[in-house]
Amino acid sequence: MTPASLPTVLTMGEPGGISGEVSLKAWHAAHHILQPYFVIDSAERLKKLSVSVNLNIDIVEISTPHEALTLFKKALPVLPIELADQVIPGELNSKNAPAVISAIEQAVELVQSGEAGAIVTNPIHKKALYQIGFSQPGHTEFLAALAGIETEPVMMLTSERLRVIPVTRHVGVQAALKLLTPELIVETALIADAALRQDFGLAQPRLAIAALNPHAGEGGAMGEEEKTLIEPAIKELQSQGISVTGPHPPDTLFHEQARKLYDVALCMYHDQALIPIKTLDFDSAVNVTLGLPFIRTSPDHGTALDIAGTGQANEQSLVAALKLAGELAQNRAATRRP
Repeated sequence: MTPASLPTVLTMGEPGGISGEVSLKAWHAAHHILQPYFVIDSAERLKKLSVSVNLNIDIVEISTPHEALTLFKKALPVLPIELADQVIPGELNSKNAPAVISAIEQAVELVQSGEAGAIVTNPIHKKALYQIGFSQPGHTEFLAALAGIETEPVMMLTSERLRVIPVTRHVGVQAALKLLTPELIVETALIADAALRQDFGLAQPRLAIAALNPHAGEGGAMGEEEKTLIEPAIKELQSQGISVTGPHPPDTLFHEQARKLYDVALCMYHDQALIPIKTLDFDSAVNVTLGLPFIRTSPDHGTALDIAGTGQANEQSLVAALKLAGELAQNRAATRRP
């Protein structure tokens, strides 16, 4: 079977958050249009949650991913995993953290063994994982370690109106400045270009590089980083045949007309990338990890402990993540055909 015809595996995420609720709601709202998926989670927990949020959907335990293909249209397939302790919505419980980590590890094993076509990860809460010695900064880095890749993976947020990539991710602004180098910008752009070709079907992706300083440094009057870091990277990328422009002042890069001129914007730090896309498409943006040997998407929201168990969680971003994972698996399979 090709990745395009395999089920997607959805991880459980933080049990005390909204992951279980959105997993249920996504199936309820969109199982008729989505590529079949199964959840690595506690079936007992999901059954109780289904009743508490007034969904009452059918949940069926499976022993192999393949079973999800025939069950999916009638019930939510669950590959069961045991939780060590009771789950209380809105509360973190580090006793259940090993199950959260195990679900991610199992998902990677299944996609690497050819039993699943793509991974969609529900959000984790790093505090609970750190309490049991989890050493990775986050999901993306953990997946890269499990995949055994040497290059740093790239985080892209995508929606119908915008794609953005933060060159530096979950670090403070001062740390981001120290990490930012021409080499990192080039490496990030090359991974983005390759992924947009292979998985998104773009023959010649157009990359826009954001400046770091106001007015793109205004000739050095407001900072030298454009001259010393960003422009050398752009010249190197252009010499390699990459369609790239910049550095563009960030305050004019994201309006409607500007967005028509590029396929993805590479930004220098986390909030420079995430503020515009979350402003435009808060409920439907999807997190895609580029540079992995498998497809991985994720909803662009956190664990939302404050509304867990209330029935208020919005499944739209997870539906978008599941839909995109299926599409990317099909695109990747098509590009690999002789």
